[in-house]
Amino acid sequence: MKLYKLPIVLHEPSEDTNDLYMAEVPLLPGCRAWAETPSQVLEYVQGVAAAFIESYHDRGVPLPEDVQSLAVGTTGTVVPGEIMVAA
Repeated sequence: MKLYKLPIVLHEPSEDTNDLYMAEVPLLPGCRAWAETPSQVLEYVQGVAAAFIESYHDRGVPLPEDVQSLAVGTTGTVVPGEIMVAA
């Protein structure tokens, strides 16, 4: 199992997001989550990102180069604005 340090974008609540926070992982197109609080949305997007990466592995499809280059082994330092995903 590898850990990936993935950049995220956190969007403030708006009418477009039904007044929910939205977080996305730009390196994994379509990888988004919505929640009522910032901590919830970060937890949810972490799970969604892990599922994205697992689906690549399950189908035998290599991860995008940008994602592969962010693998940090089995431990790493968490930096604000990034999430750690184990897959």
